[in-house]
Amino acid sequence: MPAKTEVTVEEKLRALYDLQLIDSRVDEIRNVRGELPLEVEDLEDDVQGLKTRIDKLKTDVETINYEITAKKNTIEDAKTLIKKYNEQQKNVRNNREFNSLAKEIEYQELEIQLAEKHIREYKAQIEQKKELIASTKEQLGERETHLKHKKGELDAILAETEKEEKALVEKSAEFEQIIEERLLSAYKRIRNRVKNGLAVVAVERGASGGSFFTIPPQVQVEIASRKKIITDEHSGRILVDPVLAEEEQQKMEDLFRGLK
Repeated sequence: MPAKTEVTVEEKLRALYDLQLIDSRVDEIRNVRGELPLEVEDLEDDVQGLKTRIDKLKTDVETINYEITAKKNTIEDAKTLIKKYNEQQKNVRNNREFNSLAKEIEYQELEIQLAEKHIREYKAQIEQKKELIASTKEQLGERETHLKHKKGELDAILAETEKEEKALVEKSAEFEQIIEERLLSAYKRIRNRVKNGLAVVAVERGASGGSFFTIPPQVQVEIASRKKIITDEHSGRILVDPVLAEEEQQKMEDLFRGLK
């Protein structure tokens, strides 16, 4: 059985820096996309909400029209009864019967007045709801136009980057497999803690990449020797020498071009 090949510190550093370059590229792609997916989702919710509101207002109008029809029927019934009572008054035998019928006629006339009042109120409600429907439709049109524009933006970005992002995420997972668990955990912990997601950085002009704190010359020599994993004492980031960084950047740029 062949002996297991020992992974050198330099190989670990290269793998970590490669992983950082891949993850940073994924971050870059997602930053370009930015808040667009959430904006599209919010606009879709707005559009659906406005459509639901319009449907409810239309249902309200139908219900009110039903009530108007019912009140019109009440008026017709009352008119029929008034006509009937007027005919009966012609054949009464005494004042008591006449007055009783007169009260019934008066009651039916009041019913007609009340029904007519309700119809006027219902018609006013319908006009109000129609105005709301019109203004809501206007809002809906604006939201749908905005949504179409935002979806177009998002679709264009996705069409341009989706394939590359998927391939990069797969590459990231591949590189994670070849990095020992302890180092990978440290990398992820640092990456989650720092604002720009950079857990592995190159030494630039005698300082940790993106930092103003100078690294002592002796430590710079140790970093360049690639004999052990060295972290920046201020940020906790893993440090690599500029030569290694340049070599891996070139290698990853070739890889990224192939993924597009």
